[in-house]
Amino acid sequence: MAGGAFVSEGGGGGRSYEGGVTAFVIMTCIVAAMGGLLFGYDLGISGGVTSMEEFLTKFFPQVESQMKKAKHDTAYCKFDNQMLQLFTSSLYLAALVASFMASVITRKHGRKVSMFIGGLAFLIGALFNAFAVNVSMLIIGRLLLGVGVGFANQSTPVYLSEMAPAKIRGALNIGFQMAITIGILVANLINYGTSKMAQHGWRVSLGLAAVPAVVMVIGSFILPDTPNSMLERGKNEEAKQMLKKIRGADNVDHEFQDLIDAVEAAKKVENPWKNIMESKYRPALIFCSAIPFFQQITGINVIMFYAPVLFKTLGFGDDAALMSAVITGVVNMLSTFVSIYAVDRYGRRLLFLEGGIQMFICQLLVGSFIGARFGTSGTGTLTPATADWILAFICVYVAGFAWSWGPLGWLVPSEICPLEIRPAGQAINVSVNMFFTFLIGQFFLTMLCHMKFGLFYFFASMVAIMTVFIYFLLPETKGVPIEEMGRVWKQHWFWKKYIPDDAIIGGHDDNNTN
Repeated sequence: MAGGAFVSEGGGGGRSYEGGVTAFVIMTCIVAAMGGLLFGYDLGISGGVTSMEEFLTKFFPQVESQMKKAKHDTAYCKFDNQMLQLFTSSLYLAALVASFMASVITRKHGRKVSMFIGGLAFLIGALFNAFAVNVSMLIIGRLLLGVGVGFANQSTPVYLSEMAPAKIRGALNIGFQMAITIGILVANLINYGTSKMAQHGWRVSLGLAAVPAVVMVIGSFILPDTPNSMLERGKNEEAKQMLKKIRGADNVDHEFQDLIDAVEAAKKVENPWKNIMESKYRPALIFCSAIPFFQQITGINVIMFYAPVLFKTLGFGDDAALMSAVITGVVNMLSTFVSIYAVDRYGRRLLFLEGGIQMFICQLLVGSFIGARFGTSGTGTLTPATADWILAFICVYVAGFAWSWGPLGWLVPSEICPLEIRPAGQAINVSVNMFFTFLIGQFFLTMLCHMKFGLFYFFASMVAIMTVFIYFLLPETKGVPIEEMGRVWKQHWFWKKYIPDDAIIGGHDDNNTN
């Protein structure tokens, strides 16, 4: 039954389709978005665990001695240890590799199978970490967690974009980012609680990652397949019935025919990896590569999975560091609601640009406050007032990311690729994201040690570059049916030269500009 009177119609030259926003599709997308819990929980849990004294004593005693030495040396280098950073970053290297395997499975066997594999791998990895007795078990567990993240991040955004009506595709897809922020917040709260335990608190923190993994596994069984995925595997009648169900309308002929046309075009593509290099797919290739790169180079994961370590480095006490991470987690989650409200009303470009300006200013201010207190020597202390200002500007920075580059970094790449290259495009999106997450995770503490407060200026300059990139090159995609995205590129002042007329589904174009 229909859950409202919204019409799933495209903007920006897109075609209007029958149907409304049904309670069924909303519930389906909410369950699917829980795949983001895996990624979010890990982002939040790793930084808290690596700041726990019992964990460091058992696995990284050299870091503990380094921290004591840093009291008489530079505060910037307290946690500079490659093996400790490998514990955090190894997951993202595994996710990079897994995303390519996931793209093949997602295309041949459906989105649900990839979601199941992701949840199962994450579950096994969580158990490895919880019962680890040496660094090798920790790393193996992290690698398995990475496989889970790679599969989940590859399949879930695609699933959401294919199930959602064009009019609210942004809001429903951002449910994935909302689940990530919930996972981060829950992880920060758990870290704060387990840090009070006499022993084995870190085991509880790592082991509870099994909970979102179980949710993902169960969800993969109860969720329906998308009409796109059914058509890819020749289940035409089932696909049409599912489209009727998720749109809440009997007359879905126009949308269904567009899906069939897209699938027929996709079947002629033997190698999506080769075809994504063609001129007509140039915009999709560029944005599926550039957006995840820029998303990571904002420096957000410095805050997300190194927050307790970062705050301890800056002189916050143990409890204050973990509580500050909880505060940023709350801000992160609440700010995502702004994106859910605004993305289909005001569009992707406005959020990208406003968020970029906000993050740029905050990175400069945080770097300046840290530089004023610690200078280049790394010696000094934070006054309570300065610590409060740093935390405040970090929260404003996190808010800007949470309603712009956070959710849009997953939404836009998942909605701009035509079906014939969609698995390849999403695999590029995930792999680039994971590669640069790996680099940031592996080298941030070393970069902080050597670049000192200038590191925040470096991230600010990257935010400035990517904001200019969006301003000139990203057209508005809100409300445009996925299979008609070619029209958007054809109307753009720069990308239109790459898009031939026969690449536009429906055989017509208009002269509107974006």
